[in-house]
Amino acid sequence: MPAESNRAGGAEAQPEVHPLAAPLVAGHRRALARAITLAESSRPDHQQEAQRLLAEVLPHAGRSVRIGLTGVPGVGKSTFIEALGLHLTGAGHKVAVLAVDPSSQRTGGSIMGDKTRMPGLTADPNAFIRPSPSGGALGGVARRTREAITLCEAAGHDVILIETVGVGQSETQVAAMTDVFVLLTLPNAGDELQGLKRGIMERADVCVVNKADTDPAATNRAQSELAAALHLLTPRLADWQPRVLQSSALRGRGLEEVWAAVQDFMSSPERVERKRRAQTGTWFDDLLREAAWERLSAGIDVAELRRTRSQVLAGTLTPVQGVLNLMPPTGA
Repeated sequence: MPAESNRAGGAEAQPEVHPLAAPLVAGHRRALARAITLAESSRPDHQQEAQRLLAEVLPHAGRSVRIGLTGVPGVGKSTFIEALGLHLTGAGHKVAVLAVDPSSQRTGGSIMGDKTRMPGLTADPNAFIRPSPSGGALGGVARRTREAITLCEAAGHDVILIETVGVGQSETQVAAMTDVFVLLTLPNAGDELQGLKRGIMERADVCVVNKADTDPAATNRAQSELAAALHLLTPRLADWQPRVLQSSALRGRGLEEVWAAVQDFMSSPERVERKRRAQTGTWFDDLLREAAWERLSAGIDVAELRRTRSQVLAGTLTPVQGVLNLMPPTGA
């Protein structure tokens, strides 16, 4: 009888602990960066390794405040995030910034310039900034960003700030993975405000008129108009009316009020628990759709797919007919 079996009493050997788990939980920045890189990899072996690591560190996650931030072009998202981040680290918090950069549809590359736009926060030992390419696929960004949130929480960051690409459909994805969704706008953003999608407005928990120092009168007017517009919408949460605030990130004004509104939102355990359950459910649904698509794609003959697509483009098949022709028979 093998000696190992005698010592273990016949029990199966325990799986080896992932080498990044301990340094990650200890808060080592390099371990966190490597872990997120592993989670973002599309290689199947890396994905399996990342899921193993996530499972090991999951008991240390889930205790942060997750804040999503979006805004109209030129609103100064990076400046606001840096100012808020420095305000929070100065108050003793550990802050992680996950910034989603747009990827080129032609080359697949991205600018990844967020660290250069936040030099003070980048040098702060209690802050961690991670720019990630959007990859051109919203579902992929959502999956990787959620995993990055879990890893940052496990590393001890108690505030997670997620900067989005810009106002658009991807912001609805970010709202579904955060506790508090902050919409930034400008004092004279009447046209831009009217152009915002209703879905973005309905998801905002806190609205902030930034650059308030540039035109105080216009800022007051924008605050009133935004508050009136939000009152016309059906509240997304029965126990929360979205707040409309002013700030000047460049001057460091209004940041305490914004953080106070976030804390007020998080003060209800029931409200936060409902949001967290919804986040987990959406994550599961997104992964299920992705897995179903990958399995379906693997079972489709490439030549048949190209032939069907050509027929659709030629107009001999409607897109619906083409898709139905490629679907496996019911019950297969």
